[in-house]
Amino acid sequence: MTVNGWLQIVVYLLAILAVTPLVGRFMTRVFTRERTWLDPALRPIERLIYRSTGVDEAHEMRWTEYAAAMLLFSVVSMVVLYVMQRVQQWLPLNPQGFGAVPPHLAFDTAASFTTNTNWQAYSGETTMSYLTQMAGLAYHNFASAAVGIALAIAFIRGIAWKERDTIGNFWVDLVRGLLWVLLPFCIVGALLLVSQGVVQNLRPYDTVSPIDAKEQVIAQGPVASQEIIKEWGTNGGGFFNANSAHPFENPTPLSNFIEMFAIFAISAGLTWTLGDMTGSRNHGWAVWGAMAFLFLAGVTTAYWSEARGNPMLAAAGADQTTSEIAPGGNMEGKETRFGIANSALFATVTTDASCGAINSWHDSFTPLGGMVPLVNIMLGEVIFGGVGAGMYGILVFIVLSVFIAGLMVGRTPEYLGKKIQAYDVQMAMLVVLVFPLVILVLTGISVLSPTFGLASLNNSGPHGLSEILYAFTSATGNNGSAFGGLNANTRWYNTTIGLATLLGRFFMIIPMLAIAGSLARKKRVPPSSGTFPVTTPLFSALLVGVVVIVGALTFFPALSLGPIVEHLLMGQGQVF
Repeated sequence: MTVNGWLQIVVYLLAILAVTPLVGRFMTRVFTRERTWLDPALRPIERLIYRSTGVDEAHEMRWTEYAAAMLLFSVVSMVVLYVMQRVQQWLPLNPQGFGAVPPHLAFDTAASFTTNTNWQAYSGETTMSYLTQMAGLAYHNFASAAVGIALAIAFIRGIAWKERDTIGNFWVDLVRGLLWVLLPFCIVGALLLVSQGVVQNLRPYDTVSPIDAKEQVIAQGPVASQEIIKEWGTNGGGFFNANSAHPFENPTPLSNFIEMFAIFAISAGLTWTLGDMTGSRNHGWAVWGAMAFLFLAGVTTAYWSEARGNPMLAAAGADQTTSEIAPGGNMEGKETRFGIANSALFATVTTDASCGAINSWHDSFTPLGGMVPLVNIMLGEVIFGGVGAGMYGILVFIVLSVFIAGLMVGRTPEYLGKKIQAYDVQMAMLVVLVFPLVILVLTGISVLSPTFGLASLNNSGPHGLSEILYAFTSATGNNGSAFGGLNANTRWYNTTIGLATLLGRFFMIIPMLAIAGSLARKKRVPPSSGTFPVTTPLFSALLVGVVVIVGALTFFPALSLGPIVEHLLMGQGQVF
């Protein structure tokens, strides 16, 4: 661990702190229909979209109608992407002549990109045509991110509005998220990445002959335009199999910083939007503070563990005890242009958010270093989280925190003037329970199935368990990153992971919208001496405690059999 490494982490967090009110206030203006500097250019386009699709922008939806519209949009989008993959050999912009994607892989990919998971059981540069990459995958990067933002805004409206049966209009929120929040910033971001050397073209792949006379194919394509939305929309699907470790996706330390900055920018801004729209900016900052604390705890652990390295190397190289630090730390699976600090930081950021982009191989991290990304997803990816998904995820935990605080003082809990009642808590618990149920059941079946679950596993012992556990955690948490070491491009994993992405997205969205609808109908009651304040450091501490305790109680047994026991065995000289 070095001063330079810590300085990079601190500068990154300060940059996110600085952009939070800027992005947050902008999104407040966008979704409350206040005038913005983009209105002269975008408002005519918005009206044209509504006229051509028959959308009444003045119509307000109940939560059930909002959910139905979201589900209908997602189903149609998923079917279109599935069909596009199956017939890509007959479509244009396929200079490499790639054939149809197999049915089970096409299902997994369509489900994954529709749910903002972007899990990839394939190598993009050898599987997907340019048209599939642009009109299929990149489109879903925009659409699924806009859906997440719309859902978060709907939940915030449920808190802010009173005695109303509606929470907004899904189609309007979707369009405004696309036109105002995603597209303009991605255009600028793509140009910034191109300036750093990220590739953007439609040329066929080049074939070159190095000194050893063996031909090598240089993959390329419209990379920058997909790269920026994969980060800004916390999608994570890479144009290349190596993702953001590939020099055509992430060539310089500056491009690396831009990509990490883009991952947190919208999610951090939504904490300000929460405070702005509910009239309690201090509450927004309290939520931001809880997220920042959890982020720092994760990145500190990952950085410490990776900088320490594998103690077996120190003992073997210098005849020292296994408690010594390995010289140079753990550089396995990392790019030298980023180093340990930026690799640990990127891994923490991408799994705090539901992004899944990687600039190093998580499978090559030390056991505790690799446990950090895994735990980040298990906590629900509410540490800033994905665009929208992080906000409505943390709001569910806030409901539980306020309920627990109410039990402590023996009165009906209140949240920003709204009484939290049994129905709200039941829906919140449904969200909390669905997540581990899907992960642990599918992981348990896989580790007990030599024919399906274990047949494509390259590592044995606790590390092998971690790889399977990480795959289903990433899928259900809509993250999309992978440990590696597990060939997930099999009929079993394509099917089960595809189902996990759908369950992890929609079975948690519907109860969340039910809470939003319930809160919107309630009256606002004035605070009293028994009201638990949600604007103080004490509230932030309670929120952190609830998030950690729920994750620890649920997943600690699985973690103890995976990365924790692997760490202990590494200290005894055994690796897997």
